[in-house]
Amino acid sequence: MKGDKNCFNPKTPDFENQVRSSFARQAVMKLIGAELAKVAPGEVEIQLPFRNDLTQQHGFLHAGIITTIVDNACGYAALSLMPDNATVLTIEFKVNFLSPAKGELFLAKGKVVKPGHTITVCAGEVFSLEGEKQKLIATMTATMMMLQGRPGIPPG
Repeated sequence: MKGDKNCFNPKTPDFENQVRSSFARQAVMKLIGAELAKVAPGEVEIQLPFRNDLTQQHGFLHAGIITTIVDNACGYAALSLMPDNATVLTIEFKVNFLSPAKGELFLAKGKVVKPGHTITVCAGEVFSLEGEKQKLIATMTATMMMLQGRPGIPPG
């Protein structure tokens, strides 16, 4: 993903508000203290400060937390290219953990690889940041599905 240039066009001019509004409604993001760091067409970054209450038994940020932020980064990258009356759900993902999740801050980057009418494929990376040091700790491949007009599932 490093050095890649984004060339996707969103289907709604207000894509950033669509992503930010949906993110603000996610209780789990508030619970863990995650914040949007970047919203661009087909790209989203989420940052999360280290917290002891989100660790596993060895003191590393829990794999479930890492997966949560990168899944959201990929999902919102996909949503950024969808119509304003659409929403997105994850239908599949694979995560590779490359290194223990230790650091002061974690940055999840999601990027659309291949947008489609209903199915969008994304790639994600999670970096740990400690001072000036940045280390890739996890990667994700994810498949997202666009939903429109489904009873009980609001847009965004």
